[in-house]
Amino acid sequence: MPDPSPTAVPAAISGIDVMRGVGAVRAKGFWADAWERVLRRPGAVFGLCWIGVVAFFAVFAPLIANAHPLTYVADDGRHWPLLEHLQPTDWLLLAGAILGVPWVFLGTRSLKRSQRLGVLVTCALQAGAVVLLSTAILAWAGGADRAEWIKTMMREGQGVALVVALVTLPVSVAAAMVPAVDSRAVRAGAASLAAVAAFLACTFAGGASLVNFERYMDEERAGTIREVVWAPVPWSPQYTRSDMVAVAPGSRVEDVPALAEFSGTEFGARRLLLGSDALGGDVLSQMLWACRLSISIGIVSTGISVVIGVTIGAVMGYFGGKVDLFLFRIVEIFMAVPVLFLLIVAAGVLPRDTYVMMAIIGCFSWTGAARFTRAEFLKLRNQDFVQAARANGLPVSKILFRHMLPNGVTPVLVDASFAVAAAITVEATLSYLGLGPDGQASWGKLLSSATAATGTFVWWLAVFPGAAIFLSVLSYNLLGEAMRDAIDPKLRKAAH
Repeated sequence: MPDPSPTAVPAAISGIDVMRGVGAVRAKGFWADAWERVLRRPGAVFGLCWIGVVAFFAVFAPLIANAHPLTYVADDGRHWPLLEHLQPTDWLLLAGAILGVPWVFLGTRSLKRSQRLGVLVTCALQAGAVVLLSTAILAWAGGADRAEWIKTMMREGQGVALVVALVTLPVSVAAAMVPAVDSRAVRAGAASLAAVAAFLACTFAGGASLVNFERYMDEERAGTIREVVWAPVPWSPQYTRSDMVAVAPGSRVEDVPALAEFSGTEFGARRLLLGSDALGGDVLSQMLWACRLSISIGIVSTGISVVIGVTIGAVMGYFGGKVDLFLFRIVEIFMAVPVLFLLIVAAGVLPRDTYVMMAIIGCFSWTGAARFTRAEFLKLRNQDFVQAARANGLPVSKILFRHMLPNGVTPVLVDASFAVAAAITVEATLSYLGLGPDGQASWGKLLSSATAATGTFVWWLAVFPGAAIFLSVLSYNLLGEAMRDAIDPKLRKAAH
């Protein structure tokens, strides 16, 4: 009979062995235990899988659905038009997905996974701020009424690099000061890498997605270009043809009368897998590109609301008294504002832009996070660790966000999951009403065209975008319910 393993625990142990720690099992952390309980829920697993699918297509949509060929061979060599026309946001999202996400889950063990995630989020915000500010300044500089020296500087090309550099420097310094981790070297290194990536993307990236791809087809038929490799879905979400309205799903390109000229070619044998819409645009390409709008609206607007709500709620709960009374009146005022109607009014007087929609949703939907944070901080402010922090003379900001917030943030995270679902619903509603962002594919816009232009009900324009909206909202709600049940000990006890 083989000897028992030296690490095996005997069936019966004495009290002395218990005192020595024999047979003791290392307790799981709060978040590890909560996450394990979330993954036991089939609904939560389904929600995570669907959110992952939407996030994948949101990142890789430019490579999957694009009217530019991936590559072709011409007399002057091989060209890569699809890659040459990717926008700065496309490159940064691809870099974050290919490099950043694996680093979070498989990175160095010197940093906790939560710290690596915090660094990645900070870098994403830094790169996004550089792209947004650089784009706005360059658009302003390219105006017709600008000074001649500004126009000359922009035309020379060096002006673009100068503007991007002047924007990147202060944004990167500010990002390096965000306390995502304690190590200043790690923060500085991450901010430097994000600054280089954002600078290169804004300076050397191409333009917008192609609307009309037919010039490639003409050159291919003329023999000017050869060995053309198209994207898996060779349609731009903005490309429409009035003679290609409401083509049924599964139809081949060459079977459409307006596209009979492509018969016998590789392109003509391709199928419109989800058909076309009431304007003659490919539904599949719009569905894939709409994933980016949906998930960005939900996450960014919710992030804005969480930051505002947690900050105001922390001040209310920590100080109490007249401060709490005054700020809670402000919370009640914002609770009385109907966000959807505010967005409808804003669509008429402000630019119908994604960033405007994100800002309005985020700035008027933070009341839930504020109330949850206030309730938690009212319970925590008299705890011993808070009194000890006060006795040691720590500043209020560190007491609030370094010591109290990690112990009171769990209800906010649950509320954030429901808030993302609500933001997706608001965006789909505005797009359905025709008030969504201009020039962007949207599930709500596709849904509205089911009967808008043709006068008859087109079932695939109702089923596919409607199912996408339904599954996205359902997934975030299922995930929020699972998180709520996992972190609430009363609900956990009732389940047993």
